[in-house]
Amino acid sequence: MTVADTVAPLVRAVVGAQVPVGIRCWDGSRSGPSDAPWQVHIVNRRGLRRLLWAPNDLGFARAYVSGDIDIEGDLLAGLDVLEQVSDPSRGPGVRIDKQTKKALATAALRLGIIGLPPKPPAEEMKPARGHRHDKDRDAAAISHHYDVGNGFYRLVLGESMTYSCAYWAEPSADLDAAQYAKCDLVARKLGLTAGMRVLDVGCGWGTFALHAARNYGVHVVGVTLSHEQAEYAGKRMVDAGVGDLVQIRVQDYRDVTDGPYDAISSIGMAEHVGAAMLATYAADLFALLRPRGRLLNHAISRRPGKPAAKFSKTSFIDRYVFPDGEIEPIAPMIEALEGAGFEVRDVESLREHYALTLRAWVGNLEANWDEAVSHSSAGRARVWRLYMAGAALAFAANRLGINQVLAVKSSERGESGMPGTRAELLQSSAPIASWPGREQ
Repeated sequence: MTVADTVAPLVRAVVGAQVPVGIRCWDGSRSGPSDAPWQVHIVNRRGLRRLLWAPNDLGFARAYVSGDIDIEGDLLAGLDVLEQVSDPSRGPGVRIDKQTKKALATAALRLGIIGLPPKPPAEEMKPARGHRHDKDRDAAAISHHYDVGNGFYRLVLGESMTYSCAYWAEPSADLDAAQYAKCDLVARKLGLTAGMRVLDVGCGWGTFALHAARNYGVHVVGVTLSHEQAEYAGKRMVDAGVGDLVQIRVQDYRDVTDGPYDAISSIGMAEHVGAAMLATYAADLFALLRPRGRLLNHAISRRPGKPAAKFSKTSFIDRYVFPDGEIEPIAPMIEALEGAGFEVRDVESLREHYALTLRAWVGNLEANWDEAVSHSSAGRARVWRLYMAGAALAFAANRLGINQVLAVKSSERGESGMPGTRAELLQSSAPIASWPGREQ
């Protein structure tokens, strides 16, 4: 019996008997249809040993990230087929039950792969010390995810260097245009006009700050915990000629004390705040706004139902992608904002837009694979490929959502300063001079 013959029943037990999957093993043996949308290449015995010691998505992630197991072909198509026959509440991924674990152990003995657990790949973050969401631990988590090389992110994210959901106001638009359309949507909802003072919480590489300063003439303070983001964003503002309007800081949002601000944007940052800190987050931002000032909170949400406030400490997402990340349903976020004193005025879902965004990022990564690896590591590129492909399907299937919540700090007399209609709210108060990602 070949290695592929021994392994094939186990792979089918993991991904489902109905999923057409090809198998190729280290001895050259094969099993399954050759035209399957994806092929599982078990590169060496260590790949199966990783699954033996961690029979869950973490074990599979370790095997894939280290290159001990490879997924060849159209990953999105393969995961899409898997999703059609899997439990929608679980989504794409690897789940090995006790029966399969026993079969794996039997196969391990037959294949001679019993041994000590392999060392995790370098890309895996060790369980953090300290209290969840204290400042030092948050800074370490942010650094793990974002400080992996600006060159790598430029290839994945495109010229806009925007790591959040784009907005396809025009279906034919490319990714960069859709990202700047998102920036302008946020600017219009915030009612930006020349001379305003704006705080951009979790400013990333500065795309929104640049757009707001150049197109609306506002003064922006952008804060991030990533040193690489801050260095890139600061230089970007000078090169774009708005260095006098934008200040970029390496700073925790809890340490910002130089209010009041006329408006606050928080785009793709609240996922790092944590459920227990939402009230603090909302209260701090409320205190930094002047009366009638607006907050735009753009954040991922999960569907209500089973408690899942925290990613498991043994999950692929927690160890490789978002350490300490917490995604809540939209209701707790709105409750926190209202509890802090905000009046919520507008909520918009961009869920389908994020599925499109993630697919575009996967396409960028795959099209520039060798260069992306040269900027980081093969393991890091594999982390991103697996994470983004799975996330694209999660948004498409409505397991994850993304919402823009617009809130205002009304005056003591209840004056909001908000326009009377949503159509008026979305009218641009300034012409768009240019898409600022087009210059080199």
